[in-house]
Amino acid sequence: MVHGVGQDEYGLWTAVIFDVVVFALFTYSAFKPQTKRDWRTLGVFWAFLVALFSEMFGFPLTIYILTSVLGKRYPVLDPFSHYNSHLLVALLGGSPILFTILHLLSNLLIFAGLLLIAVGWRRIHAGGGRLVTGGIYRLVRHPQYSGFMLMIVGFLIQWPTLITLIMAPMLLVMYTKLAKKEEQVMIETFSDEYLLYMNRVPRFVPRLIRVNEVF
Repeated sequence: MVHGVGQDEYGLWTAVIFDVVVFALFTYSAFKPQTKRDWRTLGVFWAFLVALFSEMFGFPLTIYILTSVLGKRYPVLDPFSHYNSHLLVALLGGSPILFTILHLLSNLLIFAGLLLIAVGWRRIHAGGGRLVTGGIYRLVRHPQYSGFMLMIVGFLIQWPTLITLIMAPMLLVMYTKLAKKEEQVMIETFSDEYLLYMNRVPRFVPRLIRVNEVF
């Protein structure tokens, strides 16, 4: 491959397929899509995974674009080594300590997101059609969407690319719109009970201090 891209660094399409399938199965088993809306939500997230892992192990499109634009001004000498292909690490000086910290942080966010999705689904399933306000739903109204958002942020920290940086805000807007639509359905179904719940519990990000815990 050109520009010093070794076969052991890129072109690993088996690794791309493996990682996409593994995370797709994890998110499917945790999210349990049932409606067309659920499948659309999950499908867009899977597209994000394909774009991410394709650049992580398959073809470094972002690096080709940036090196063609910046030329010798690109901050590392060997941008096509897999280590230097991490944009945040390259742009911030190439520190191996930073590389390790970012990967630990990203893994924490990714698996925390998976856990939120799984816990949220189990609570809904156990609710049997009733309004669920206990457990994780005491902290946020949409823990599953919060989980997807955490995973997106985690993946962006782990391996940012131009495509995923474009897709990420689109996904966040999509989840927000889906959450609002679901809230309208819940208001129609549970009326004042859900309105009171909405006033008490935030949509995606838990409050650091709950009002009822202070007073």
